[in-house]
Amino acid sequence: MGVVWVVSFPVPEGKSGQQIVDILQMRIEELGAEKTGTFSVDCQSYQSQVPSAQKLVHVLHNTDQPATCFSILDSSTCLVADNLFDVIMMKLKAFYPKREGAKFDSKGQQYELGDFVLKVGSVSFGQSMSFKGILVEVEYRPCMVAADCWNLMKEFLQGILGSCVDSPSNHLKSKMDAIYSPADTMHQYLEHFNNFRKTVAQSR
Repeated sequence: MGVVWVVSFPVPEGKSGQQIVDILQMRIEELGAEKTGTFSVDCQSYQSQVPSAQKLVHVLHNTDQPATCFSILDSSTCLVADNLFDVIMMKLKAFYPKREGAKFDSKGQQYELGDFVLKVGSVSFGQSMSFKGILVEVEYRPCMVAADCWNLMKEFLQGILGSCVDSPSNHLKSKMDAIYSPADTMHQYLEHFNNFRKTVAQSR
């Protein structure tokens, strides 16, 4: 894989999430991109039952790595394991039960355009899996270091999404000069999921 950037795209008032997704997909297709299937990224949070350490473990899956499970702690430490890790979490449910109503997923259409891969995802949250926003993922495959292709990726994505594309996520900022890995993509998704979670909590 190359370098990935995950961007949150705002939904204007008076428009539905599906309408905006359709508009973005139309823009991408008009550029000549080819549909290459669908994708999904999901996140389930687990909370420690130890009173002195109420810590969270976020377990994420990505259809790009179907046999892999990513477990990210509050400290940002990421454990990359095979998907049997889900079985381990089930056996630890007395100590790390699922956080109720805390599941996110981002799913939608995937495209290829030259050296770029684009994904437009509708984000759902909670027990009802209600719509919460749109995440757009762009991958530039020929490069492994974000700093080396950042300006190109920014210009490319601004041509599709407009002025909402500005600075990278906090995690990507800290990794601009490092070799990019799939775990960095999961960190970006978790950062956006947490932002959506805060928005939900503030609206209650």
